[in-house]
Amino acid sequence: MKRSRALVENRRNKVLLALQSNGFVKVQELAEELQVSPLTIRRDLQYLEDQKKLERFYGGATVKDRVPEIYTEQDEVKLYRQRIAEYAASLVEDGDTIFINTSSTALQMIKYIKDKRVTVITNNGKAIFMEHSSNVSIILSGGELREIKEAMVGEFATNNISKVTAKKSFIGCSGLSPESGMTTEILSEVNINQLMLQRVTGTSYILADHTKLGRNSSFVSCPTESLLNVITDEKAPAEITDGFREHEVNVFCVTKDGHLLRDSGSAELS
Repeated sequence: MKRSRALVENRRNKVLLALQSNGFVKVQELAEELQVSPLTIRRDLQYLEDQKKLERFYGGATVKDRVPEIYTEQDEVKLYRQRIAEYAASLVEDGDTIFINTSSTALQMIKYIKDKRVTVITNNGKAIFMEHSSNVSIILSGGELREIKEAMVGEFATNNISKVTAKKSFIGCSGLSPESGMTTEILSEVNINQLMLQRVTGTSYILADHTKLGRNSSFVSCPTESLLNVITDEKAPAEITDGFREHEVNVFCVTKDGHLLRDSGSAELS
């Protein structure tokens, strides 16, 4: 009996830690993470609400005194970037070698690649600290390390990347539009982005949440006519996604709850 009670308390403490970390929690996600039924999680949330430690809303809970269905723009964009990374990770197959550039959204993919043997080649120095499966091998390009972004750039980095190939590439950007294609604010990253898009034996994906669409940054890494696939979110303006489709670019739009929009033509995220 004491052991059972300890397990319950431990689970509820994990719920509170998740709540403290994210500001809100979802029943289904907690049930999967803690390997219990959604009903058990709902009972935990009810208990914690009775203890005035959280406030419930349909499908989840939020920190006390926070309005549950209203996200700040920053919260919303962060969630969409997570969903984009999750979907991109689902496209990686066992045995793949993939390129990932300095994008924070693309880098998140690493922690969502599960039960697959994958090699990641990246010029993102932050990959060292990213949680990942033991089946995922990370190879850094080397090169001059730029502060803040911790991007590896310069001749050393480009020389190393020019000597290898990957099955797929997943590239984030500063701006993406049908007029200019994929653009970035950092000139020193352009050559590396171009190499990562060119040196693939399979296909490439541009990862861009809705805040990046319609923006044109200073330097073009990939013109529209060379784009193959774009992964964005449900708030992407229709006129922009339609513009890409007119150029025969595949556009995939993720939702907040981890699905693709119907016209994206794919299934629920796993």
